[in-house]
Amino acid sequence: MGEAPAGHGAVREGFEALWCATDLGDYRPCGATYELYPYDSLPPLDPAQHAGTFDWLAPARDAGPAQVTRLDALTTELALAGLSLPRDFVTFYADPLLSGSLDHVSVTGCWTDISAPLPNPVEPGAALVRFLRDQQDCVLWYLYLRPSGDPFIVHSEVDYEYEYEARRDGIVTETDLDDATEQRAALCWCAAAFEEFAHRYWIENRLWRIVNDCDARSLEPHLAAYLHHYASGVSRSAV
Repeated sequence: MGEAPAGHGAVREGFEALWCATDLGDYRPCGATYELYPYDSLPPLDPAQHAGTFDWLAPARDAGPAQVTRLDALTTELALAGLSLPRDFVTFYADPLLSGSLDHVSVTGCWTDISAPLPNPVEPGAALVRFLRDQQDCVLWYLYLRPSGDPFIVHSEVDYEYEYEARRDGIVTETDLDDATEQRAALCWCAAAFEEFAHRYWIENRLWRIVNDCDARSLEPHLAAYLHHYASGVSRSAV
């Protein structure tokens, strides 16, 4: 699978703000499997829909025992470092029906893979928690957690879990985890909160199937509005 070429975006939280995704048919071309689109070029989402209940997808239900056990262990480990999972993330992944939604809708074979807390290579005291990865690891998505300040979502081509394990085991890789400048460039901000990320990811993957396989004229209104953003002349920047 192709990797995403470098893009150019505004800076958020000290990172370049780029959305990593595939095409939306002729509405938004893509030169490879993924491309990096400046975050400010994306259609806006209604923040009122991001109340932590995922009503745009399905109402949250009772948590499943297996999911809760998994999240409890992660929560305990994070608490030792003075960190915590965002509430919307817990709501989503504790729900046995909601938790598989991103895997189910993905058109590029992405799958949920929640990691243990990983050392943050650019901010002492902060941590990364991987939650979603491409099937060939072209891109991985992480929660960016810090002792103070709201968590946000980043993505990278770097599998930090593998890199830290390789360094521990004495395996030489091309990634210099001690070079904060290199690692800051390897991470891209892509959403201010988990529900925002999940909502956009869900919309775009649904749209991919519609515009590539069906008639986009029969879209639900909110999906049609998303495409209209591109049809009205707003396009990706050159990469």
